[in-house]
Amino acid sequence: MAKVVSLEGKRKAPSLEPLLALCDGDMTQVDREIVVRMRSPVSLIPELAHHLVGAGGKRMRPLLTVAAARLCGYETSDDRHVKLATCVEFIHSATLLHDDVVDVSALRRGKPSANSLWGDKASVLVGDFLFTRAFELMVEVGSLDVLAVLSRASSTIAEGEVLQLVSQRDTSTPEATYLEVIKAKTARLFAAAAEVGAMIAGHNGPERVALESFGMNLGIAFQLVDDALDYSGREAQLGKSVGDDFREGKITLPVILAFLRGRTVEREFWKRTIERLEQRDGDLEHAQALIDRYGALFDTLERARHYGAMARDALGLFPDSPLKAALLEAVDFAIDRAH
Repeated sequence: MAKVVSLEGKRKAPSLEPLLALCDGDMTQVDREIVVRMRSPVSLIPELAHHLVGAGGKRMRPLLTVAAARLCGYETSDDRHVKLATCVEFIHSATLLHDDVVDVSALRRGKPSANSLWGDKASVLVGDFLFTRAFELMVEVGSLDVLAVLSRASSTIAEGEVLQLVSQRDTSTPEATYLEVIKAKTARLFAAAAEVGAMIAGHNGPERVALESFGMNLGIAFQLVDDALDYSGREAQLGKSVGDDFREGKITLPVILAFLRGRTVEREFWKRTIERLEQRDGDLEHAQALIDRYGALFDTLERARHYGAMARDALGLFPDSPLKAALLEAVDFAIDRAH
């Protein structure tokens, strides 16, 4: 009798590789543009900028821009989509430099952060340089509508940073405020990156709205998974030490849920470790145990899956194609990093 072999557990892990392969030519141009635009006679600027921008990373945001443009039929021979993708990467990189200063982070993508090597002042100033380069690229593209989308996104990111700062180490922060922070800090640039791809391809109707929604929901899911991984992942997955959010007193959804569901003595633990930053040996492990006990990681990832489903649904109006399939797989990749 033939033996039935279960395929359970043998599903191929989702990957960004199909999307990267389809956009390889465009992303090669983006990488070249990044190098060109980081040039400066002030040697510290390209040195520090290259340390961050050239340190690897998935380049998901610029990848979204070129993929969205191609999904909308962008086939012209000019390089406006490349300039916009480069602009998006510079906005992201500038915010990372500023974030690491604010958070006193020692690692970025598994390597020493720029502020730990060159100091806070240099990091902030080179971040400003990258912002100005981004706006130069926007102007060169020559679209006031695109300029409006990306400039608003830049403002929203800054507002998200300030909102996170004022709610920092406050264990009474509601989930709605946390979502507002990650929408502003992370998801808004994902949304803008995809939206301007549609715009540069001449699609300012349903396709533009759909891609903006796709980027927003993907960005929310991406950040939810990142925040879950800080309590359950490996350093190689995070590009930083596991528990950095805990050590910095960051209010993320796993903490919010564990705090709300905990008993009085457990809430006192969170107030001591997060609000007052009075942390002792073993506190991270205890925090992880509480988060596990109250299902906070599971529910954080369930919310990520919810936003991932909305991102996938947003692409429903586009006809089936290898590029659409690769974008759908990118959603699964963003969420399945937690497994």
